[in-house]
Parts: sequence; structure tokens; C-alpha cells
Amino acid sequence: MMPKKAEGQERGPDTEKVTINLGFIDLGRIDLLVREGFYANRSDVIRTAIRKHLDAHDAAIQRSAEQLTLELGLRRFTRADLERARDEKRLLHVRVLGLASFDDDVSPELVQETIGSITVLGALQASAAVKAVLADRIR
Repeated sequence: MMPKKAEGQERGPDTEKVTINLGFIDLGRIDLLVREGFYANRSDVIRTAIRKHLDAHDAAIQRSAEQLTLELGLRRFTRADLERARDEKRLLHVRVLGLASFDDDVSPELVQETIGSITVLGALQASAAVKAVLADRIR
């Protein structure tokens, strides 16, 4: 019996590849589950196990996120967002649990003028030049 795929479970632009080390016995047990048809592949087994573990700790994760005032999910920064912050003379302190993404047309100079600090628990998508400007602002 194959478990139903959760929404967003397919690999797409909102995911990041992670490499893990497993012992041979654990890997063999995973292969057995795949072979017996419980899962489509090794990644499905591992993804399901991680999600179940995260679900078991959901209350603690939510409390921590609220205490840290983290934005949950995707936080996309457009050139217009940052230009508005610059024009209003606001320095942004970004805190994201999930993905922080800077559009391709956001210049390093604009980021330099508008981002005071950035904390990302998850992933940061930005051009190499923007990441270089943010390097000393990462908390």
C-alpha cells in the first residue's frame, strides 16, 4: 500500500537537497520497504520519516517560531519592496523559517542599503552578489 503524497511533496523549486549518512542496516531496511511497495523510493521513506518527526514536535516548533518572531514559509523580496524600504529610510531585519528569496533584479547595492540583518532557518535564494553582501549580516 502506497501512502498518499502530501501536497507539495514533489521535488520542486521550494525544496533543497540534503545529504545524509546512514548505516548499512538502516539503508537495507529502507530498501526493503521500497522493494515491498510501501514507498516509491528511498527519498519517500526519508521524507515521510522526517515529516512525522517534525509533526511530533510541532507545538515546540510553533512556540519557538513565535518567540523568535520568525516569518513562516516563503518570504520573497522584490526590487519594489526594497526600494520602498529605502525610500522610507527603513532598515529591515529579516527573520524567516522556511525560504527567504531575493528576486534576480535585486541589486547588491539595494540590499546593502535596506537589509540590516538576516536570520534564515531553512534556505536563502539570491544571486551570488547579493549573498556576498548579506554574508556579514547573517545572524
